[in-house]
Amino acid sequence: MASLTEREKKALLTLLKEFDKYYNAHSMSKVLGISHAGTQKLLKRLLNENLLVSKTIGKSIVYKLKLEDDYVSKLLIFLLADEATRFERWKDEFEGLSKEGRIVMIYGSAIKDYKTAHDIDIMLVIKKGESEEVHKALEEKKQILPKRIHAIKLTKQDLLDNIKKKNKTTLDIIKNAIILSGQETYVELIKNFTIF
Repeated sequence: MASLTEREKKALLTLLKEFDKYYNAHSMSKVLGISHAGTQKLLKRLLNENLLVSKTIGKSIVYKLKLEDDYVSKLLIFLLADEATRFERWKDEFEGLSKEGRIVMIYGSAIKDYKTAHDIDIMLVIKKGESEEVHKALEEKKQILPKRIHAIKLTKQDLLDNIKKKNKTTLDIIKNAIILSGQETYVELIKNFTIF
């Protein structure tokens, strides 16, 4: 496959993070800030590269990620990790919370403009029985960081249940979050929701 452009990467990450929506060339063009025709060409290229699947609904062709393909899953894991490198400060800050099978996401005003943020919003997807360990690690961070930490802790099942119920808060967090660690676990969880 040829290398991806920045807009193609953005399109793929949008389809991953907003898995609950159907995107066509028109709606994706608003996200990418390019013409409908340009977006149509971009989506067709990704489709031809076997990164996407399409379906006709009414008069519109909508696109989803082809996450059942191992290559596509690995590519998206890489894109999420690459996106997180632009937030190195937060990766380093919350490195102690990273663990095999755990997802650490940061979202909200702290990733947009830390100076004006009132707090640091993070969401952790943890295993049952890890709550006390995570709570202790967060308490230590609260002693160091000058801004309050607002943490949401969920198990994988809690996250899946919230997604199934179309919980608006959870879906908004996923849409806007930076996955600091646990990208592989994240993609594996989201796979169930990206099929037509």
